[in-house]
Amino acid sequence: MKFSVDKHEKYVVLKLRETKFTNDNAPKLKSEFILLNAEGYHNIVLDLSAIKECNDSQDLSSLLVGDRLCKKANGLFILTGVNGVVAKILEMSNLDQSLTIVSKLDEATDLIFMEEIEKELLGSVDKG
Repeated sequence: MKFSVDKHEKYVVLKLRETKFTNDNAPKLKSEFILLNAEGYHNIVLDLSAIKECNDSQDLSSLLVGDRLCKKANGLFILTGVNGVVAKILEMSNLDQSLTIVSKLDEATDLIFMEEIEKELLGSVDKG
């Protein structure tokens, strides 16, 4: 599976460079989520804008792995660039109910920074 990884201080952006989401490339994506999480990245943004084809909700099960890892680490897993084909499968499998989906990358980063600020504020209240 081809993808690019753009690491930032508070989050990482994975941009898929494939046109199809399949059972062949989903395991590689799961592995990358696990690796990034082990490196300490709690906030992962997955850009699916290149994906034009996805035939099975099983292919998207790897997204749940990313979501679970981020939630367990008290972070966010955000999808962006979701087209109509992928959106339809997410909806049919009810994954749209459990995953955070935004239209643009800057919305995802805004969400992450708001969440981080909130954690910092709550953390300072807990100490006080």
